[in-house]
Amino acid sequence: MTRSPAPKRQPAPVRPWASAPRSPLRRFLDRRRRTLAAALFCVAAGAAVHELTPPSAAMAPVAVAARDLAGGATVASGDVRVARLPADAVPGGASSDPSRLVGQRLAGPVRSGEAITDAGLVGPGLLAGSAPDTAAVPVRVADPASLQLLRPGQLIDVVLSADAGGGPGAGTTLAAQVPVLWAGGPGGAGGPAPWLGSRDAEGLLVVAARPDQALRLAGASARGKVFFTLVEAGHR
Repeated sequence: MTRSPAPKRQPAPVRPWASAPRSPLRRFLDRRRRTLAAALFCVAAGAAVHELTPPSAAMAPVAVAARDLAGGATVASGDVRVARLPADAVPGGASSDPSRLVGQRLAGPVRSGEAITDAGLVGPGLLAGSAPDTAAVPVRVADPASLQLLRPGQLIDVVLSADAGGGPGAGTTLAAQVPVLWAGGPGGAGGPAPWLGSRDAEGLLVVAARPDQALRLAGASARGKVFFTLVEAGHR
């Protein structure tokens, strides 16, 4: 009896859609894809924030008022402290050493935390920012009590009235629209002036004047009685 040959085994059909065996790395990435996506997002966000954040500004020490200070006050050691400000925000004429301000007199009021510059002190700094030919001219007025109306920077007309008693129209304008730098006397914008060599500054007014105005103002009180009139800042 003849044995029939065994049927040949057919190869398994190829399924084109079947995926190839995945490597361990691929399987790891598949399992951690959400975690990795979140990590990449955080890295990108951090890089964006770093690019958009401006670099830290260089800081510089500067002497500032430790409290509100009145105009004409003499600066004491407890009135000033050191603050750190961005270097490009420190005003010109400011000091980094508070001890250099002690004993100086303020030309005007200063708010707490405000830097004290040479322009805010009685002395040569009063002319800071003025035209090169501007002079600080002292004038003694006939009515010292009127100086209570003045503050540094206020514009006034300085008027001379002859002693010989003329009418209101007899006055002569010596200087028009000059800014006040300092005013002494009770309640004035300056208080006693250290440069006088005397504590008696009653009736004394210091204004910023052009050369032609300075000539008319010099010694004006010896020629008659000196008064002033207030001028609105917008009229200058």
